[in-house]
Amino acid sequence: MEQRLSLVTLGVRDLPRAKRFYEALGWASGAAPADDVVFFQAGCMIVALWGRDRLAEDTVVADGGGWGGITLDYNARSPAEVDAVLAEAEAAGATIPRAGADTLWGGYSGVFVDPEGHAWEIAHNPHWTLGEDGAVSLSPE
Repeated sequence: MEQRLSLVTLGVRDLPRAKRFYEALGWASGAAPADDVVFFQAGCMIVALWGRDRLAEDTVVADGGGWGGITLDYNARSPAEVDAVLAEAEAAGATIPRAGADTLWGGYSGVFVDPEGHAWEIAHNPHWTLGEDGAVSLSPE
């Protein structure tokens, strides 16, 4: 197996609301209103929104309704970009449980939670390289 990630699927309770939220962040999809899954190209990978019940059935897991132990991460080019992304997410309907702040590891990060409860850490990591296309590398800038 190659060391890469191709797609992240978020199980959602309200697909139209979730789609509106991500579109309010400026994300574009080609999904029609009647589609039961929404795909967003996200750099070198895809983020999908699909009914939580359908995703649980498809992956054969018991859905207790709680947090699934997954945090999505978005690396920003600067601390100012972290704050801008958090503000944009809040304006689109997210909650901000942790505002942007300096971290113990020498970076800057904050967290937003989308209307479906999925947590996103928005971080500037000065120890990694962020390419023009948004690809992240573990090597320093």
